[in-house]
Amino acid sequence: MDGLPFLPGNTFTDPTKGKYHRSQTLGYNNGYAQQKRPEVGIGGVPIPYNQLSEKELDELANFNPTLTYGQTKQAPPEDFIPAHVAWDKKVLRFYAYYKQTVHESPQEFYRVRPVVIYYYLEDDSIAVVEPVRENSGMPQGKLIKRQRLPKNDVGDIWHWKDLNNRQTATFYGKVFYITDCDKFTSDFLESEGIVVNPADQIPEDPYLATRTKAAEIKKYNTPSSFDKLKQFIELDRRVLRFYCVWDDRDAMFGEMRPFILHYYLVDDTMEVREVHKPNDGRDPSFCITIWLTTLWK
Repeated sequence: MDGLPFLPGNTFTDPTKGKYHRSQTLGYNNGYAQQKRPEVGIGGVPIPYNQLSEKELDELANFNPTLTYGQTKQAPPEDFIPAHVAWDKKVLRFYAYYKQTVHESPQEFYRVRPVVIYYYLEDDSIAVVEPVRENSGMPQGKLIKRQRLPKNDVGDIWHWKDLNNRQTATFYGKVFYITDCDKFTSDFLESEGIVVNPADQIPEDPYLATRTKAAEIKKYNTPSSFDKLKQFIELDRRVLRFYCVWDDRDAMFGEMRPFILHYYLVDDTMEVREVHKPNDGRDPSFCITIWLTTLWK
């Protein structure tokens, strides 16, 4: 009877169906009214389409329609941004150095040449630049122009995932040791899940250290001892004169006698002369010369 068209005279009632009431959906459990889903329809026919799966229940629970009949207008998709626009002017900077062997030189065996490695996220190209040092006598500046550098013979190129602190990178047979990177590079690598190694120091170039020490301004200290020749030339015939007295009045027949003290700057000697008056009855040739080396203070 399922294949007959739904027309008058072609429909027949099923004699096996005797229950035409609706299924009970209310009940009590421990004295509390509970509602349950109808599992049997009219006539005792099971209702399979009314049983929802867990996935369908989750979709209904999380469904949050904006309108009753769905969205009136579909949201436009996000604009597509190509890689050369998203990563434009974003460059990773690593600080590194390499050692250059010096042949046939008694003053140096190698040179430490610091460089800066620029990695352009726009097209995965790399440029290596050596900072210019004044009066170095070596060609400096851009060592490797911006390009994609081959990593091996298979055809792989160097990627930013291959660069990190305290690691080596070989570009065209030259080994560069990476010591540090800037903050933007460190933050970018950490955001991509790469652990950034601690920074390292660039060793000092022994030859440049020698040149820097030789180019420093030399300071000379004057000896502490006085120059005798300078003393003789500049202080000759210059004498200091002091007027003094000898008070001997406490002794018997003592008196106060005037004297003149001469200090000769040319050889640090002193002379004591007595001041005479006419008819004083004293020897006019009285003079005492004292050397400072034998003078006790």
